[in-house]
Amino acid sequence: MVKAIVGANWGDEGKGKITDMLAADSDIVIRFQGGANAGHTIINEYGKFALHLLPSGSFNQNVTNMIGNGVALDIPELIKEIDEVVKRGVPKPNIVVSERTQVLMPYHKLFDQYEEERLSDRQFGSTKSGIAPFFSDKFSKIGFQVWELFEPERLKEKIKNVVEVKNLMLEHIYHKPLLDADELFNTLMEYADMIKPYVIDSVAFMHNAIKEGKKILLEGQLGSLKDPDFGIYPMTTSSSTLAGYGAVGAGIPPYEITDIITVVKAYSSAVGAGAFVSEIFGEEADELRRRGGDGGEFGATTGRPRRMGWFDCVASRYGCRVQGTTQVAFTVLDVLGYLDEIPVCVGYEVDGEVIRDFPTTNKLERAKPVLKVLPGWKTDIRGIKKYEDLPENCRKYIEFVEKELEVPIKIVSNGPSREDIILK
Repeated sequence: MVKAIVGANWGDEGKGKITDMLAADSDIVIRFQGGANAGHTIINEYGKFALHLLPSGSFNQNVTNMIGNGVALDIPELIKEIDEVVKRGVPKPNIVVSERTQVLMPYHKLFDQYEEERLSDRQFGSTKSGIAPFFSDKFSKIGFQVWELFEPERLKEKIKNVVEVKNLMLEHIYHKPLLDADELFNTLMEYADMIKPYVIDSVAFMHNAIKEGKKILLEGQLGSLKDPDFGIYPMTTSSSTLAGYGAVGAGIPPYEITDIITVVKAYSSAVGAGAFVSEIFGEEADELRRRGGDGGEFGATTGRPRRMGWFDCVASRYGCRVQGTTQVAFTVLDVLGYLDEIPVCVGYEVDGEVIRDFPTTNKLERAKPVLKVLPGWKTDIRGIKKYEDLPENCRKYIEFVEKELEVPIKIVSNGPSREDIILK
């Protein structure tokens, strides 16, 4: 059986915690897209961790954690993360990497930085992790798959050809130092030594896992609104954030994905540029940011303060639709316990018309939030284990959101740790 855990919004919804929890009942956890450009925060008996490439099942010794072929693989970052969790007392995770995964090259990060500098005030708010240049190269067919690291002569020739193209860009567009093909080859030989112990034929591995009835969990990065097709394009990421892509990014048949758990945050937050209709500012935003998340709403990768907003029914319903959601995990509900009243965005006003369906970016940029105010519950709900023990207004808030999403909320997170979960 294959489940997918994905985000409904801009990312940072709490997918890491939900994956960590469900991994205990899984055999295989797979990262199927994205790269080291976003974090997955997990709090457990070992401490607090901000993972970037490691799948969130890495703290469960019964789990095989796979980096799928859809991931932008930053090899030094992966090895660094493995070493860091082991240094902190975590048993070494069981990691495998698809031989078809593409390698994030050192120059991808440089080109990411140079392009943001060139764009100046028009930049995309990139984390400068090299993701856009990586995927550009992948689909231009000048990327490098993991298996190529173990074919030195072939690799050397390919590097020479790619460096010719890259150096033209560096010289004439960015006016930056040129790449050295021999130096790059030596770096990739080091990468080969680092990654060799983990490399597998993932297609055969996954075929056998499904045949044997293994429990498989697909872990997505970011959320629906950062998808390059269905998100707030062009202020998106560069690989599909949708559960449907999990079949491609993990190398499994699409019909095997039978349960899509979409993580939805009880309020809104976002890192990076782009339209954000329910965004709030000033002291109101600062207070929510300070109280939010598991220690304040700051990017796990960048450390940047997240943009804050009230819960957006329009964006979240749309996010669930494009994911194909079968159930919702509703997270960080405990954060809202300080509010007397809780505004919720129930529609967008665009050019004088109120709409309930999430529009394309041009209309989104002109949209104003239509707010409905719900009563708060003014109490700390951490530690509550049963749904019926939640304050009445808290249950009403959940049920209001559930009706708006048109998908059942089955998991409620009321605190940062693995145990702060209510099954509804």
